Amino acid sequence: MSLALVHSRAKSGVQAPAVRVEVYLAAGLPVLNMVGLPEAAVRESRDRVRAAISCAQLEFPNRRITVNLAPADLPKDGGRFDLPLALGILAANGAIDPQSLNAYEFIGELALTGELRAIDGVLPAALAAKQAGRRMIVPLGNAAEAGLARAEHLYTARTLMEVVHHLRGERQLPKAAGAFEFIDAPMPDMADVRGQHSARRAMEIAAAGGHHMLLIGSPGCGKTLLASRLPGILPPASDEEAIESAAIASVSGKGLDLTRFRQRPFRSPHHTSSAVALAGGGTQPKPGEISLAHQGVLFLDELAEWDRKSLEVLRQPLESGTVSISRAANSAEFPARFQLVAAMNPCPCGWFGDSSGRCRCTPDAIERYRGKLSGPLLDRIDIHLAMTRLSHEELHLNAPLGECSAAIRDRVMAARHLQMARSGVCNAHLSQADLKTHCQLDAANQELLDKAMNALQLSARATYRILRVARTIADLAASPAIGTAHLAEAIQYRQLDRALAVPKRRP
Repeated sequence: MSLALVHSRAKSGVQAPAVRVEVYLAAGLPVLNMVGLPEAAVRESRDRVRAAISCAQLEFPNRRITVNLAPADLPKDGGRFDLPLALGILAANGAIDPQSLNAYEFIGELALTGELRAIDGVLPAALAAKQAGRRMIVPLGNAAEAGLARAEHLYTARTLMEVVHHLRGERQLPKAAGAFEFIDAPMPDMADVRGQHSARRAMEIAAAGGHHMLLIGSPGCGKTLLASRLPGILPPASDEEAIESAAIASVSGKGLDLTRFRQRPFRSPHHTSSAVALAGGGTQPKPGEISLAHQGVLFLDELAEWDRKSLEVLRQPLESGTVSISRAANSAEFPARFQLVAAMNPCPCGWFGDSSGRCRCTPDAIERYRGKLSGPLLDRIDIHLAMTRLSHEELHLNAPLGECSAAIRDRVMAARHLQMARSGVCNAHLSQADLKTHCQLDAANQELLDKAMNALQLSARATYRILRVARTIADLAASPAIGTAHLAEAIQYRQLDRALAVPKRRP
């Protein structure tokens, strides 16, 4: 029979759509034609496949070969179709039984020697194959990553010939399951943060409710040190959350660190990063920093030094938890449910409001510096906190250490448990209907909130975020209702104008 069908998977965002590699041999001049929107790397596979089959001492058919990659309207890129293409040619030429291919999916790049090389995006493909009920064969270099899918029939191979022997029933391939182990790598501890009691309290609230946070303070006051400790007090990622983060890292091409599979990601891009670096993009869209921080923390240091256009791409993902990238040839949607922690100085020199009196910035310079951040972006950040430099006593090496991350994480997890039992989501993601149900205020507290709205000129979005933060503070106190102390503390975290107050111009 001169026709063979091989199942494989393409890469589209974090999805792995099914691809049917159809190979037909016909009489005519020896040529290999490929259709079905193959990119340049896919078209070049004809030379790699020919050399790999010859090096495996198998016969490459001296006939007219037509390869169709279906569906025809789905763009295909990379070397992931080398292995299914080679097997399709061998099956159509009678070297292996075409029926033996039906229960499998294949993915992998071929070297000229017939060796299988690792590729990107194997984890989404393995998960999709498991859901489709098919077995899968992947390169040995992808064994650990593919093993995260915990599929029962997932095999790894080093060479094309090993796959042929397996399909012929001559030698079984090893399974990928159990080819990895997780290491509980140490994380930065909150005990390293000396003093800064109000900042530590705000960080605990942010962790408990999943709230976004902005730290404002002079250089060296501990903003970066504090932000880097946030992942250590967050609840451990669930299996589903860890798989989602791993799938994004898999398709990014930046590698997947399996030793930190259970730890929430912490991304800290430089302030010169572009909008594409943050949101993602490219001819074949790849995830950006906000997607790589999915289910984890995105830390933006020197927030006012970022390009304003780059920061504005955060607005829609902060609300929806997804980012959509559209290009002329392709489009993709990536999850981006991250927790934003940003840090900035109060003025260009960094010393405005410091007790040393070193600031010499003019009011106009401070206003321009603040104007780099748009109101809509600041409106989406739940907690704004001003930090001050530590005293000499607090900086002394013999000064007592702060509370450790483990103790804080226990309180955070207790508060998260209340939230999940009550609404199924953390407080930062409460819907309007949930706010009406779970954030009711009595008459006195409603009057307090109304006064704050008028005094601080708060938008509706900022007001709702105050209610969400107040609900988290009440959960940390194990209070079924939002009290006056909870609401007052939440309101003070919205006073950005007070934290960055600019002196009035002299008449």
